Amino acid sequence: MDPILELKDICLSYHSMEGEIPALSHISFTVEKGEFVALVGPSGCGKSTILNLIAGLITPEGGSVLLEGKPAQESDLYVGYMLQKDHLFEWRTLWQNVMLGLEIQKKVTPERKARVMQLLEDYGLGGFRDVRPSQLSGGMRQRAALIRTLALDPAFLLLDEPFSALDYQTRLKVSDDIGTIIRREQRTALLVTHDISEAISMADRVIILTAGPARIQKEVPIRLSVSERTPMSSRSAPEFKTYFNEIWKELNTDAQA
Repeated sequence: MDPILELKDICLSYHSMEGEIPALSHISFTVEKGEFVALVGPSGCGKSTILNLIAGLITPEGGSVLLEGKPAQESDLYVGYMLQKDHLFEWRTLWQNVMLGLEIQKKVTPERKARVMQLLEDYGLGGFRDVRPSQLSGGMRQRAALIRTLALDPAFLLLDEPFSALDYQTRLKVSDDIGTIIRREQRTALLVTHDISEAISMADRVIILTAGPARIQKEVPIRLSVSERTPMSSRSAPEFKTYFNEIWKELNTDAQA
């Protein structure tokens, strides 16, 4: 069975008046259905660029992006993209915000509306459907942004540092909420983050990138001995510190090279 995502020998450079700037160098990896993978690496190494390639927003100069074995441009697999900011519109209520994608794609049906309402109820937002975004906490806004993405029933989620705008305490709580939702909904996800602890606590596998032009330095499978794999409980696992030290060492080895 084909992986849900396969990047094959991806190369990409940016072009400017000053010349060519290599961004990605021979990147190859796969993501299996139901897997949660995290990308970590130095700032500016091309992590978000990889997500943009998968989403079809840019095209590689070399290599290929396959979704369920088909070129990304030919695949009918729906990919959801959750960005750093929640991009909720203040002139729309919470309900109107989470329904926006369905409205744009003209996919509003009684069944989908019931599904979205159930997601709001399940994840603590059912009583806030008529509230404006400014009346919600940062964590509630991020949950709403994820529900808006899930409303379109994506088979694959791209998460571009979705917690980076939050303070540390809120970030811990929201990453736990979002990670739990993604696993409960049995979604496949690829997370970009600078936070090593976040990557270990949420992912089944961590891919470490070098400084630009990015290449894959190492892949670290995450196996934690916890009874229930949630981001918060994962941080208490006895193996957590060992994984942290391993990834920290790899990132700093590259930085000193």
